[in-house]
Amino acid sequence: MTFKASDSLVEQIANHLAERIIRGELQERERIQELKVTQELNVSRGSVREALLLLERRHLVVIPPRRGAQVSELTPHNVKSLYALVSELYILLANAVAERWQIEADLAPFRAIQQRLIDSAERGDIHAFVADSFNVMRAGLPFADNPYLQETLDNLLPAVSRSYHLALERRKAKMSQFLEVFDGLLQAVIARDQVQIRELLSAYGKHNCQTVLAALADR
Repeated sequence: MTFKASDSLVEQIANHLAERIIRGELQERERIQELKVTQELNVSRGSVREALLLLERRHLVVIPPRRGAQVSELTPHNVKSLYALVSELYILLANAVAERWQIEADLAPFRAIQQRLIDSAERGDIHAFVADSFNVMRAGLPFADNPYLQETLDNLLPAVSRSYHLALERRKAKMSQFLEVFDGLLQAVIARDQVQIRELLSAYGKHNCQTVLAALADR
């Protein structure tokens, strides 16, 4: 695979390696050899090193001193910690949308995603469904207008995506449940009901966490 040099080269390398980690092609504690990646992707070793540092911030690799980068472990403690934080961030984001939407056009991106989710569920396309579940969050970011929130979510979402992928088959049977939660969430946002927003997202975050923990236990 060859990348063209550009300002986003490091990001491209990081995304390539992240996808391999998320899909399980690179296993937990597996060492990522800089020279091998350099040769495979036809990029500089410095770019690979920067990409690995980016993946460390995104919690997909760890870089112990003098031992090189390796894929991080996905442990029950890490999963619980991740979902405890992400749930609160999603609540913060949903509250921002509830506070700041003004006209029906503001809600159009969410309604479009909702329809795509319905279509993906009917096709049984879990990959497209999961991708659009993350797009719900991205559609809400402009309402928050908070660069710190966006940066934090950007760094956490690869780890969330990794956990989702682990539990994909379990999640396939739960697509209809997510549609119900999202419909309820959208109604709560329209009503600017922050209590209901917290209840829905807290319950759904706990449910997702348990789904991933069950998948971990079955490995």
